[in-house]
Amino acid sequence: MNGKLQLHWSPRSPYVRKVMICAHELNLLPQLELIRSVAAMLKPNPDIMVANPLSKIPTLVRPDGSVLFDSVVICEYLNDLAGGPLFPLEGESRWQSLRWHAFGDGLLDALILWRNEREREQPLQTLMDAFELKSRASLRQLDTEAPALEAAPISMGSITVACALGYMDYRFENFGWRAQAPNLAKWYAKFSERPSLKATEPIDG
Repeated sequence: MNGKLQLHWSPRSPYVRKVMICAHELNLLPQLELIRSVAAMLKPNPDIMVANPLSKIPTLVRPDGSVLFDSVVICEYLNDLAGGPLFPLEGESRWQSLRWHAFGDGLLDALILWRNEREREQPLQTLMDAFELKSRASLRQLDTEAPALEAAPISMGSITVACALGYMDYRFENFGWRAQAPNLAKWYAKFSERPSLKATEPIDG
């Protein structure tokens, strides 16, 4: 290896986006070598599987050849590498950040499963309805928490919530989430002005 961190990467994955936002915020981008990788659910990628038998991205290969995968693990590693502030160490701010992180990841999981289901030749309507119900309920709850998100310093919690909202814009353009969560929309509009978010907006390719 060349001494860099090799990241199996895609410009469309919200989980990869979490890692890339962290890399931008922590000034670690020069240490990353991005490897464009396709991780399709129905077609495991043998190149990814050399490092990660689950054939999932993001996957990070360190200079010594050891491998880290799952976005939260990679983000925590990068934060530790840089001595960054994205994972609060103690107190209520830690638990709030971890909760938002879990909330954002859970919402992303539901959205991705929802998208996969709607792409099927014969989607199961009851399953589609369940994903929509969970997504709308999540937006209502996060809308009440927008002032807390606004007041808190940037952390993995706020980054992950933002990635979930960005994925809604990318894959659920007609869902109209901003009308459902106007306070959250105001927070997201401001948060999205950060250079790290502008540089990592999902694109086809």
